[in-house]
Amino acid sequence: MAHKSGFVNIIGSPNVGKSTLMNELVGERLSIITSKAQTTRHRILGIVNEDDYQICFSDTPGVLVPSYKLQEGMMQFVDTALKDADLFLLVTDFFEDELNDPEILGRLKKTNAPILVLINKLDLVDQEKMEAKTEAWAEKLPDANVLPISALHKANVELVMDWILARLPEGPAYYDKEALTDKPERFFASEIIREKILQQFKKEIPYSVEVVVEEFKESTDITRIRAIIYVARDSQKGIIIGHQGQALKGVGIDARMDLEKFFGTQIFLDLYVKVNKDWKSDERKLKRFGYLH
Repeated sequence: MAHKSGFVNIIGSPNVGKSTLMNELVGERLSIITSKAQTTRHRILGIVNEDDYQICFSDTPGVLVPSYKLQEGMMQFVDTALKDADLFLLVTDFFEDELNDPEILGRLKKTNAPILVLINKLDLVDQEKMEAKTEAWAEKLPDANVLPISALHKANVELVMDWILARLPEGPAYYDKEALTDKPERFFASEIIREKILQQFKKEIPYSVEVVVEEFKESTDITRIRAIIYVARDSQKGIIIGHQGQALKGVGIDARMDLEKFFGTQIFLDLYVKVNKDWKSDERKLKRFGYLH
């Protein structure tokens, strides 16, 4: 049997379940998941390897019309994903009627790559309403296939894999067959820490935070990680540190638990908070943080 390989790019609006689906398809928790929109900021590759195929899944930031430089950088990842896909998974959910950026739909109509529209959160609606939603998306993208799913409850996710494997082009593997992702360990450490901040703080705090791992030292029995949590204002620094450092301590405890699960080793985590004013609109800082090239 000929070997198959290709890039399957997952796109859609913020908070529709793209990261949950990605993790389920890959079988590993690579993308962080919270109830907040714009959780995913980068393009994250998850690789599924078998003897006769390699699927390179890409989770991308939620599609939006950018209002500042950070969001422009995030949408560059989406733009790249729209150009290099062999297959598209367009994720929406029952509660969404239109994509945040209508231009994306127009670009998908022009692509030659097969598209599977996935209407997520199947578990939250009755069959009649979901059938109507399915028909509506079939009208929007007549050449696409449409499938209701529940990424959270794994409903119809096997059908997604069947659809991909039936259309994956023949070709050699793009990455080593042992590879799980193209991201370094430092990236996942910073994402796990950022996830805990997203979960523990409300309002604007999570959207003003960037995490940079400055030290990642592995030894036989422990990995030592030192990370800087950057915020945009002095007041945000105080909130994240909290009274007598209790808020930051809570982030550290929760992050360390997930880091130990992810890396399979004991973790020593050292966190600091620094102010980096207006970093979300500073091109030089955004390049340093990996959002602009």
